[in-house]
Amino acid sequence: MRAIVIAAGQGTRLRPHTADRPKCMVEVAGKPMLHHQLEAFERAGVDDVVVIGGYKKRGIVAPGARVVANPEYATNNILMSLFCAGPHLVGDVIVSYGDIVYAPEIIQALVESHAPGTLVVDRAWRAVYEGRTDHPIEQAELCEISPHGAVTRVGKKVGPDDAFGEFIGLGKLTAPLVAKLWALYLEALTRGDKQPYGDAPTLRKAYLTDILNHAAAQGELMGVLAIQGEWREIDTVQDLERARAGLEFLP
Repeated sequence: MRAIVIAAGQGTRLRPHTADRPKCMVEVAGKPMLHHQLEAFERAGVDDVVVIGGYKKRGIVAPGARVVANPEYATNNILMSLFCAGPHLVGDVIVSYGDIVYAPEIIQALVESHAPGTLVVDRAWRAVYEGRTDHPIEQAELCEISPHGAVTRVGKKVGPDDAFGEFIGLGKLTAPLVAKLWALYLEALTRGDKQPYGDAPTLRKAYLTDILNHAAAQGELMGVLAIQGEWREIDTVQDLERARAGLEFLP
């Protein structure tokens, strides 16, 4: 199975820690975030890893992985960055944001999932936001599900009252769903990358969640892998300082 790590962003809110390196190479618990991910993939038997690089791409050290470029990282966002994987975005894939760390067991559970799509969703998300003043709840990608457990909506426009939990930026997409996402993306491109897309002002500024919502609205089934904590996003200096105080779920 293949994993694709989206790691092209500039990490401006982590400066000065990202002044000389890409965000995914900032160290947490003694090693770069990306290396925690690579070890989790290896433990679960995911031996084909693609890293989407952009900002300071040459600083990405990813033993055994392929690094491909998002040359327009300064003007696009997560969605367009993912599709820079090109021919590597095919078949069953695990997709991960580059600025998160998580318990390795989560990857094993994703590999074993048989749903058309599986999003990792933290049920204990509120606890992380206590005192997280530099990244408030309004910026959380929350997830709403149906009574039968299917994802109905995900992203920053899902309010806390309707949220099952927080989408952590990690999930598994099976081959048919990947093909559907390609179709939706190429259709959007034909309309122009400066046209609105989902909740984003333009396709260029769209998030992964925008295309997942588009797919869900067209009947694509995505389930959730519910966790209780066991992960952390490192988006700001405050996040980094809190993570460096201790993350018990990392080996």
